Amino acid sequence: MIKTVSQASLAVNEKLKIQKNSIKNGSSKKRVCIVTGTHGDELEGQYICYALGEFLQKNIDKLSGTVDIYPALNPLGIDSIMRGIPGYDLDMNRTFPGVGSGTMPEMIAHEILEDIMGADICIDIHASNIFLREIPQIRMSVPTSETLLPYAKMLNVDFIWVHASATVLESTLAHSLNSTGTKTLVVEMGVGMRITREYCRQLMDGILNLLINLEMLTDAEPKSVREPIVSLDGAVGFVNSPAAGIFVPEIPFGSNVEKGDIIGRIVDPLNGSAAENAVAPCAGLLFTLREYPVVYGGSLIARILNREDNDDRENNI
Repeated sequence: MIKTVSQASLAVNEKLKIQKNSIKNGSSKKRVCIVTGTHGDELEGQYICYALGEFLQKNIDKLSGTVDIYPALNPLGIDSIMRGIPGYDLDMNRTFPGVGSGTMPEMIAHEILEDIMGADICIDIHASNIFLREIPQIRMSVPTSETLLPYAKMLNVDFIWVHASATVLESTLAHSLNSTGTKTLVVEMGVGMRITREYCRQLMDGILNLLINLEMLTDAEPKSVREPIVSLDGAVGFVNSPAAGIFVPEIPFGSNVEKGDIIGRIVDPLNGSAAENAVAPCAGLLFTLREYPVVYGGSLIARILNREDNDDRENNI
């Protein structure tokens, strides 16, 4: 059933509507929310919403409880291919928990939060931007990790990044929901303005596995999912461009690298020369890689899960 979560008046007698597809069966009060489209240039979650909605409608007799699918928290951004909310120059994921009597973005954020609150689990799906590609991963803060890690490991991702809290995160949907006791997992995968179908299928299997483990999908055995690498904050090495130019990768995305490996070259199209090499500062998994080739000095090129640092931290958990 399509329901309107929030709406506001726009110019020329138009309406902005935030909608969800609420798929329910049986008397169980369990509820899982799938949320995406907060940033208008992140489209990976759109395919997930389609695939999950299609599956559940075809297998409605196996569902016990409610799955709420929110495909577009920022429909104006999606329509205009803008990361933020058009006309406000505002990142929607910096407006929560919102205010019921505030500006339009604040009011919408407040009503979205009120609608999701109380769910058993919320999965907030993001893509990277147009500059970087990310392997399927879940990010969470240290204070929430003890509660969220068991659920994150069910979602078939490659990597779980537990990071220190930052002030900027306090205005995100995930932080606001976790603060109310609604367990919320943030998924990051793929690249901006694109759909990576293999990543979407991977996460789709993870969501179904979560529903099975929550006993919301009956007559189904838990799926075989990947055992993710879990990294604590500080176990990540950053590779920044040493010069301006065009970045040409030399190592496949998602591979394991050794310290000193050449991640890619920065080439100069004008002089026909290679300006600098981007070198791995540590050994480990290459989980972020530059997608957009134009770089300047200091541009982020890659992130590497530090193998040795991460092993030491896991041994001390």
